[in-house]
Amino acid sequence: MDKPEKLMVDGKRLDGRAPEELRPLKIVAGILERADGSAYVEMGNNKVFAAVYGPREMHPRHDAKPDMAVLRCRYSMAPFSVDDRKRPGPDRRSMEISKVTREALAPVLFPELYPRSVVDVFIEILQADAGTRTAGINAASVALADAGIPMKDLVASVAVGKVEGTIVLDLTKVEDQYGTTDMPMAIIPRKKVITLLQMDGHLTGEEFSRAIDLAFQGCQKIYEAQRQALKEKYEVRRED
Repeated sequence: MDKPEKLMVDGKRLDGRAPEELRPLKIVAGILERADGSAYVEMGNNKVFAAVYGPREMHPRHDAKPDMAVLRCRYSMAPFSVDDRKRPGPDRRSMEISKVTREALAPVLFPELYPRSVVDVFIEILQADAGTRTAGINAASVALADAGIPMKDLVASVAVGKVEGTIVLDLTKVEDQYGTTDMPMAIIPRKKVITLLQMDGHLTGEEFSRAIDLAFQGCQKIYEAQRQALKEKYEVRRED
């Protein structure tokens, strides 16, 4: 992708958004029949499925914990999800994102309720356009709730960054590639607790505070969409 001459024009981004605007967002709960819980998320051009299985018996059994459930997350990108075909199978990046996803989701669960069991979360990126880890966390959170697993709250996630000196919300691929900073975050909205914060680049103290505030605002909107997706699924079920 060639670098455009400018990433911001008259205070607007190349896709027409203001700095504090999210990309178009779509969330559907209960999209897969054979999973215990599932969700589909579109954030901009990202298209993501999440499926949850469990709580169920841990295999291999020696990995089970006697006093709590184990949360396992697997993030994977389909070979056709990016312009240059991705080699199938796990790589270092997918393993790292799987780890931070698990750490972002774990604080809202009650693992002590299901000793010696496992909850498996599978996240599949069908189409990638920057912010796939945040889209995956949003999908996984809804899928866990759809599976009926007790949770303290949902987890909402979005990236903020700096583009030509401006703090912006929910970066596109070109902003991620040619901007100066990318900072994915995940929060527990009702408690305003951060469960994921990574940063690639540099921010001043003032910029960091602005980025945190913008991420909380964006996550609140995503949280409302997550709740609405679950509400719509169960409203349809009651009507049936």
